[in-house]
Parts: sequence; C-alpha cells; structure tokens
Amino acid sequence: MTDTPPGSPGSTPVLETRGLRKAFGGHVVLDGVDLSFEPGGLSALIGPNGAGKTTCFNLLTGFLAADGGEIRFKGQDVTRLPPHRRARLGICRSFQILNLFDDDTVLENVRVAVPSMRARGFDCWTPAGAVSAAEDRAARIVRLIGLGGRERVAARYLSYGQRRLLEIGLALAGEPELLLLDEPTSGLGMRPMETLRELVQQLSARLTIVVIEHDMDFVLTLSHHVTVLHRGRVIAEGPPAAIRDHPEVREAYLGRLGAPAPREARG
Repeated sequence: MTDTPPGSPGSTPVLETRGLRKAFGGHVVLDGVDLSFEPGGLSALIGPNGAGKTTCFNLLTGFLAADGGEIRFKGQDVTRLPPHRRARLGICRSFQILNLFDDDTVLENVRVAVPSMRARGFDCWTPAGAVSAAEDRAARIVRLIGLGGRERVAARYLSYGQRRLLEIGLALAGEPELLLLDEPTSGLGMRPMETLRELVQQLSARLTIVVIEHDMDFVLTLSHHVTVLHRGRVIAEGPPAAIRDHPEVREAYLGRLGAPAPREARG
C-alpha cells in the first residue's frame, strides 16, 4: 500500500469508474457515474432511497453487467470480468441481505472463503497442511471481527449483529485490497456497532474501504471522503464536512442539519 495519505493529490485511485450506466428496461438507475476511490481510509457512498447505490456496488463487483462506461481497478479495465475474477484481484464485498451457511460453524463459514480453500474445494484430496493454514487464518479473522470464543457455534444461532459481523469476516477472508460494505450497521445494537466501528478504523489503516450507509453519524465521523448519489447521478463529493453543508445534499437526503437519515431508506 502506498504511504500517500487517503485522498491526497498524486495518489493513484484503487478503483475508478467513468460514465457508468445501468438501466432496467426503461428505468435508468445509473446515468454517467464517475467515481474515484483513493488508496486507504474509508469512503462512503450515500443517497436517498432508489439513488442506485447497491446497483453501483453490483456493477463494481461484477454481479451486474454495465450497460455503458468503464470500471478500472488499479489501472486495469475490469468492466467485463466476472465476480470471481474481480475477487481474485482483491475486490471483495459484503451484502445488504446476509449470505451465510447457517448449518456451518462460524469458523467453517470463514474458512471456506479463504482463497486457498475456495480455489481447491474441500474434499479428501485437499492437503492437510492447506486445511490447517486456512483454519489458522480463519481463526485470526474470527477474533478480529469480535467473535472469538464462538468459533464452533453454528451461524444460525448467532444474533443478528454477530451474523452481520460474520459476513464481513467472509469478505475479509478473501484477502481484499478494496472492501465494499453494503449497509454494515443495519440492524446492529450498541455493542456490535462499537465492535464494527473499531474494526473499520483498524482495517482502514491498511485497506481501502467503501461503505453504503444510512447511519450519518457513522459516515460523518469515520469516512474521509463521501460521494452522494441522487437519481442515478453524482450530485456531490468531498470530505464529510463539505457534504454535510452542501445545500443540494441537504435537500435531497440529509434533511435538516444534524438529523440522521431515516433508517428505513434503502437504495
């Protein structure tokens, strides 16, 4: 990772888009979106319901194909690459809707996402050393996300907040350089929220993290750069203080100064 501070002049974007477009039938969801995420730190992608945020993540990770525009990761054109190819390059994500193996333990969920296990599959021909190394890495991730001591608990028996943290652990197991988190604070209580804050602060020292988030306290206190989508277009971007005071953003999304965005809003 570069030693250039996040967002400083001269830093090369980890990921950027130019003219990104996506429509479903006659409904244009993203219309000429330009994004640029600098290495390191936490960036936020915010906007009102239906702004196109999750669709944007789906395009960045290859779960949807763009109708137009270009996506570049560390200078490489990845616009047409499938999700697994982008993941191998270092683009990993969590999802708004949790996607876990409920009958498997916490440790097993994370272990299966470790690249060495994902590439070979887990069968009788997998070397014991590879399984042991993957398990060691998975155990470290489980402790990192605050679930140490629950390694052998089936995912279905975790609380909602613990399940949300576990899915972030699955994304971390993919050894990302760019970590995309889709509404990571959604449904979290006070204790897992604090764990998440500490985790994000720790990770942003060595990863580039981009979050879709409706919790404005989380966005404004932790992120170094915010991009605002509205009706499929970027209407503002910059440091949190500038976004908070931006008149068009206040009108489109934030409401009165200091008021949190409504938690029921999704996009």
